Amino acid sequence: MTTQRRAVGAYGERVAAEHFRDEGLVILDQNWRCADGELDLILRDGEDLVICEVKTRLGDSYGPPAEAITPRKVRKLRQLARRWLDESGLRYRDVRFDVVEVMPQKKGATLINHTRGAF
Repeated sequence: MTTQRRAVGAYGERVAAEHFRDEGLVILDQNWRCADGELDLILRDGEDLVICEVKTRLGDSYGPPAEAITPRKVRKLRQLARRWLDESGLRYRDVRFDVVEVMPQKKGATLINHTRGAF
């Protein structure tokens, strides 16, 4: 991955984390990694656990950011969430998978689209 792509991704994750803090969610983990992959944001929303995939794009030539979340990616995120829960030892009433699309604009505020329960 190029340095620019990493920087864009890191920016999107910072924006998403700020969005969640403003919404009153608690960040439990960020950029959690294991040998099988990474979870961008792991949060607590009341009694529920939220696993959030953040997708950031600078333009729309490849379509909306969320289109990059394929069925294979969904399976991987569910597997990683199970592993995080096993390793953390924490238990939650419900687990929700959200997607946050971050789209920086040349002029004006960055656009954020938050889909709760995306899959």
